[in-house]
Amino acid sequence: MIARVALVAVLAGASASGIVTVQLRPETLAAFEGYAARAEAQIRQEESSPKSFLAIPLVSAPDNTDREVRLRRGEVLVDRRSVAPKEVPGGLIHHWMGTTFIPNTTITQVLSMLQDYDHLARYYRPEVLTSGLISRNGDDFFISMRVSEHHVVSVVLDTEYRVHYGQLDAAHQYSFGRSTRVAEIESVGEHDERSLPEGNDHGFLWRLNTYWRFVQVSDGVFVQCEAVSLTRDVPTGLGWLIGPFIENIPRESLQFTLSATRAAALANRNQEGR
Repeated sequence: MIARVALVAVLAGASASGIVTVQLRPETLAAFEGYAARAEAQIRQEESSPKSFLAIPLVSAPDNTDREVRLRRGEVLVDRRSVAPKEVPGGLIHHWMGTTFIPNTTITQVLSMLQDYDHLARYYRPEVLTSGLISRNGDDFFISMRVSEHHVVSVVLDTEYRVHYGQLDAAHQYSFGRSTRVAEIESVGEHDERSLPEGNDHGFLWRLNTYWRFVQVSDGVFVQCEAVSLTRDVPTGLGWLIGPFIENIPRESLQFTLSATRAAALANRNQEGR
């Protein structure tokens, strides 16, 4: 679920062997960490008040905005938080945000599903292949996931994340997760399956932070997910082919993540109501 958000552009070239491996440079990582710090400062500011808690304000009936009407009809709305993928030395930063509405459910029910880390593949296949809870200390979780993406080439990544949950109040809750390990896997399922060295691979995904917000209203829960990710830059000579995917894949991935979250929460709600 989490990592699918950012497997972007470079997946589309040809085969992985046609894209040379690259090294994650210190200045590339530093640029990402600086960008993420600024994004988190804005997120913390927004989450400091119920009025600004959702990044896109929603108003109550009878003055429904068009966006809220669309959300209540079941749409998932995805917006770019940065004007375009931000170019940094040796890489690209992608920043997107999606919002959905899950009717007739509660934050407790939604979080129960999201925190079912041993069974995320049940909700997010085929992108999440396996997942597991490594450890938990109160509201802090350490989790692992093997994720897969296919766009002409197939890519499998073993990932680990530190995830924290918190709240402004009972009706306004949040979580944030930061990747601590992203390893590209070669020869998946074969006798010679192996992990490429972290930061010395094809650069499909180097870092991913996700920021979730949950707002309880009388008839359901608004769920918002914001993703900030780091990939390699576009390989020389493949911009004509890869460029369009920079626009499309992050949006589609976030759309899938929130659509699957909504569908899983509704299915669980219906099961509990039987």
